[in-house]
Amino acid sequence: MSIKNFPVNISKKQIFLISIPVFFSNMAIPLIGIVDTGLMGNLGDSKFLVATSIATSVMTMIVWSFGFLRMGTVGIVAQLFGKSDYREIVRTLLRNFSFCILLSITIILLTPIILEVIKNLFSTTTLTQKLIKTYVSVRVFSIPAEFTIYILIGFYLGIQKTNISSLLIILLSALNIFFSSFLVLSFNLDVLGVALGTLLASYITAIIFLLFTYNFILKKFQIIPTFNRIMIPSKIFKLFNINFDIFIRTLFLTFSFLWITYIGSKLGENYLAINTILMQFIILSAFFLDAYAFSTEGIVGFAIGKKNKKSFAMIVKNSIQLSFITALVISLIYLLFFKQIINLLTDIDVLRFISYKHALWVVLIPPVASFCYQLDGIFVGASQTKEMRNGMIISVVSFIILSIYFTKYFGNHGLWLSLLIFMVLRSLTLNYFFYKILKRF
Repeated sequence: MSIKNFPVNISKKQIFLISIPVFFSNMAIPLIGIVDTGLMGNLGDSKFLVATSIATSVMTMIVWSFGFLRMGTVGIVAQLFGKSDYREIVRTLLRNFSFCILLSITIILLTPIILEVIKNLFSTTTLTQKLIKTYVSVRVFSIPAEFTIYILIGFYLGIQKTNISSLLIILLSALNIFFSSFLVLSFNLDVLGVALGTLLASYITAIIFLLFTYNFILKKFQIIPTFNRIMIPSKIFKLFNINFDIFIRTLFLTFSFLWITYIGSKLGENYLAINTILMQFIILSAFFLDAYAFSTEGIVGFAIGKKNKKSFAMIVKNSIQLSFITALVISLIYLLFFKQIINLLTDIDVLRFISYKHALWVVLIPPVASFCYQLDGIFVGASQTKEMRNGMIISVVSFIILSIYFTKYFGNHGLWLSLLIFMVLRSLTLNYFFYKILKRF
């Protein structure tokens, strides 16, 4: 269904139906983390899970912080696509690819500094630090391919080919799961196998879709991609400035998850390990519920562009209610099958025992967090990125302060209480800025 054909009174059913394709692509991403956690959690020693947790948290923070490569590409390409300026779309792609190469080289050169920061930041054993170094030293070389994939996803979203962007994500996730499982289970490569799995999956996916995109451009746009006229100062300046607010917002958000890993390491390696396991529940529910947020972004933007306040209000109401109801279903599933899932993710008895005591937090967080997830999508659709940035900064700073205080008195349960309050604060700050969207009508 085209956005232009959406009725004013869009129903929950219609929002659910347009979210179905996004569910499948979104679900593929957290499955990588779940499989990697399961692989490391069943090796009989928590050091493998601890090392992977710290290393992936740091690398995820670095990679996800540059998510503006996708978001910025979507915005520019979508506008050019509306103008039928296909040649400038190609130039934008090549410009972004050049930018991502420079970023990637810089990050790779900074690897020794990254490892030194990890060593000083996290209290772990010498063997765990060695495993962390192994993972980071391999995974960092996948960054050029991962950034390329960001840009390709942005390109296909911008030209309204969501089926291709979804296929790209699914292929990347499937290859990652296959290679990591194969290298760990067949060759006993533990942490190295997981890192190599991501590396191989990223480059194979990037190469396949680069070739596909080249042929797509030749066929659909009838343009041969060249590097002529891509280094135009005004265009480069625009690229550096676009979505800066989103960059800051994403940086703070990813840091909050790194902070959970940091606090866990201070409480002890067992707690760091079980927090890694428990966070898979939160991440899985987040990506699932984000499907509603992604699906409503375009509808929200369209309603605002049309100055149709009634349609906007109906979208906001139905999408938030649908997200909350779905979150309740997710929590019920977690409540019923929590122990069985934990037992699949680790065979270490002490980790299982501690995890069982934290079941309440895993059940409570999805419904509470559903509001901030959906509000994020509404603010993105309304292009209110400055407010998203400010709300996230307030929420993360508050979360850090609360986590320090609560863990002092309540241990790891204090950290999870802080995470629950963090989700509430994200919703409250966005709700506070909501009036700025209403001013658009």
